[in-house]
Amino acid sequence: MKNGLIGIPLLAGMLAIGGCANMSQTEQRTLSGAAIGTGVGAVVGAATGEWGWAAGGAAIGAAGGYLYDQQKQKEQRAYEQGVQAGKTKAPATKQY
Repeated sequence: MKNGLIGIPLLAGMLAIGGCANMSQTEQRTLSGAAIGTGVGAVVGAATGEWGWAAGGAAIGAAGGYLYDQQKQKEQRAYEQGVQAGKTKAPATKQY
């Protein structure tokens, strides 16, 4: 009976990941975090016999994926601002 319960989160994760083509990066990273968290939670749940770990892992993974995405967006904005600042401060080059 326990082996059948492990397959349900795995199947759900595979179906969810298959639909990522039309998602934003935020949605993809949040879903990936949730899928990884669910997988880890399912493993812990299988070991302990308490399946609440899968739900907890999904929630923590989704939050972690979202926070990771926000950090990456912040880094990208800082990079783009640096590029723009460098372009405005660069001396004009002579063309021969």
